[in-house]
Amino acid sequence: MKGVDTIARIRREFFVRGRTIKEIVRELHVSRNTVRKVLRSDATEFRYEREVQPLPKLGRWRGDLDRILAANEARPRRERLTLIRVFEELRALGYDGGYDAVRRYARSWRRERAAVAADAYVPLSFAPGEAYQFDWSHEVVLINGVTVIVKAAHVRLCHSRMLFVRAYPRESQEMVFDAHERAFAFFKGACTRGIYDNMKTAVETIFVGRERAYNRRFLQMCSHYLVDPVACTPASGWEKGQVENQVGLVRERFFTPRLRVKSYDELNAWLMDQAIAYARGNRGIRPGASS
Repeated sequence: MKGVDTIARIRREFFVRGRTIKEIVRELHVSRNTVRKVLRSDATEFRYEREVQPLPKLGRWRGDLDRILAANEARPRRERLTLIRVFEELRALGYDGGYDAVRRYARSWRRERAAVAADAYVPLSFAPGEAYQFDWSHEVVLINGVTVIVKAAHVRLCHSRMLFVRAYPRESQEMVFDAHERAFAFFKGACTRGIYDNMKTAVETIFVGRERAYNRRFLQMCSHYLVDPVACTPASGWEKGQVENQVGLVRERFFTPRLRVKSYDELNAWLMDQAIAYARGNRGIRPGASS
């Protein structure tokens, strides 16, 4: 069965972009049965457990091979290594398997890379319901008389500029998922694309350009909400400039002077009220993910 990234792509192509099964099969190089299985189920991951799990020699060398292939792909075409040379580099690291396994894996790697490749740009204008931006900030608050550094999750609708902010004690993956669930409930819907930085709870490996190896559970969340995740270029905060500006605005308007609350529940209820009040006071902001 295909990985969670391909399952997510199948779901978005069918439910969001309205592609037919035939078009999905042709574009993603998957079987009709695979596409039908994904569409008939709400699952974002399928597991197949063998009674006897084989241990191919290539298994523990996949990370090294991925890095070699990604570095090779980034070179000018005339300077790229042949698969034999890639095989020899892997052998030099200690791999003692055969060339055929490396050749098959490299070809599969290239097909997967082509199948999940997205447009390598972040637009400056957005259609209603097209995209949101996500980021974290650290704020200082007095909770029950104790000075605490809280982690604020920020979500910004790119078209309507509607904002959402919620405070958490940590930036764990569970907090990321909770922030998305509450934000989409607040907006009464989700957008088709989410724009992120390369936070560790979402991105495991950064390749050349916009290619990323996303965390499996993060991809499953995006697949559930039919969101196509896009990671910014490292150290390029302007690619999600709206939410970066929101961090400063929220810090100035919501967290200054220093807040004094009794609990996180009280703090988050106050933050939601402030977000709604701010939207009502700015005519250009409209609530709702489709705005």
